[in-house]
Amino acid sequence: MTPDTVSDIPTITQDHGSFRDPSGHVYQINNRTFRTVHETAIDNYRFVRDTGLLRKLAAAGRLVECREVDESVLNLPGFKCQTILEHPTLPFVSYPYEWSFSALKAAALLHLDLHVEALECGITLTDASAYNVQFIGARPIFIDILSFRRYQEGEFWIAHRQFCEQFLNPLLLRAYFGIAHNSWYRGSLEGITTVELNRLLPWWRKCLSWNAFTQVYLQAQMQSLAFAKPQAAVQAVKTRKLPRTAFIGLLTQLRNWIAKLVPSDTSQTVWGNYATANTYTDDEAAAKRKFIAEFVENTHPRLVWDLGCNTGDYAATALAAGAHYLIGFDCDQHALETAFIRAQADHLDFLPLFLDAANPSADQGWNELERKGLQARAPADALIALAFEHHLAIGRNIPLPQVVAWLCRLAPRGVIEFVRKDDPTVQQMLSLREDIFPDYTEEAFATALQRQGRLIKVETVSSTGRRLYWYDRT
Repeated sequence: MTPDTVSDIPTITQDHGSFRDPSGHVYQINNRTFRTVHETAIDNYRFVRDTGLLRKLAAAGRLVECREVDESVLNLPGFKCQTILEHPTLPFVSYPYEWSFSALKAAALLHLDLHVEALECGITLTDASAYNVQFIGARPIFIDILSFRRYQEGEFWIAHRQFCEQFLNPLLLRAYFGIAHNSWYRGSLEGITTVELNRLLPWWRKCLSWNAFTQVYLQAQMQSLAFAKPQAAVQAVKTRKLPRTAFIGLLTQLRNWIAKLVPSDTSQTVWGNYATANTYTDDEAAAKRKFIAEFVENTHPRLVWDLGCNTGDYAATALAAGAHYLIGFDCDQHALETAFIRAQADHLDFLPLFLDAANPSADQGWNELERKGLQARAPADALIALAFEHHLAIGRNIPLPQVVAWLCRLAPRGVIEFVRKDDPTVQQMLSLREDIFPDYTEEAFATALQRQGRLIKVETVSSTGRRLYWYDRT
């Protein structure tokens, strides 16, 4: 690897999510990403690097690329490290509590595959954190170079519990009970404990499934014993031997089980079939696609946020028109599954994520900085919010001006669709509740939008009067 230097660097910012790792930390300089390798980790890093595994995995797109750069890049007072690596900056950082079932499953399979391949090279992984995986489009990529270290023959998988809590148990919650993991995971950033999941499992599930018996029931019993007799548990881990073939066998067994898991809630959701069962005619849908394409072709956005992305129809339109990268958000689990599988199959630069827009991801974790809130991450260049605003204004009782102001804060330009109160969809939403929204009018919407910026183009795209508003906040 060839050293490199960076001159005239104005600011250096440490990533608040990397403070736990004693092996090294992550820093941002403008739009560049660096990782330090501390003295305690340098021997393991060099051993792993010299095997060629890192280069091989990066070439396959499964591991973030890295190159060694000159130590003067991070010119911090009192700063000492053995090596500095530079990584390509990710287009967007997402978290496990925002992933769909299929995304979490893909991340789990990647982690297990990398661990097996590493063991075959005499290397292991120090932890099993789901936060070590990110996505480029729908493709999972491992980002923690320093998780790899030299394997010691006979050592036990010390990260087994972490893998179960952050990968396996959230998947089982959906596969066994039809309950999405997102809210639970967001409220418990380290995942779902095996003890808690074991309490939920019926006895027959533990008895009829060898995997559930060993990976949930037995693990829960062992953890309970460890809490009761911690010194004995520590001694057992120190003396326990796990041959490498058995280690690989354990990982492979887990992989085969996870690969077969599917969500148990297969019944149709409210918006899961919206892409094919909506109020638009083919001509009206084509008009919306044409409007979105024109918007993208004229604004050339790199990062677009699609709020209410559903199955990704208009995300695909935006990408085809020249958008560089697209993050979709939706709260319907079936729509997200369809969108993610579509992004995988079509190799789209599109990542659909779970979002409750009335309660979006907030700054949280240690010091309320470890995991960034939605707006603190890579800001969008452009916004698409089609058939979306009425879900907040009508569905969640949020005043229309506040909805418009929030949407415009997310991106300096965008397209927002306004759905009138006499639209069949809104009427359905109001059918079982009192209409307490006298101020929900198109005039009020347009006035609120013009307070945020200027209107570039307005077009009616449906027989029910739905309109697209192209705004520019700058």
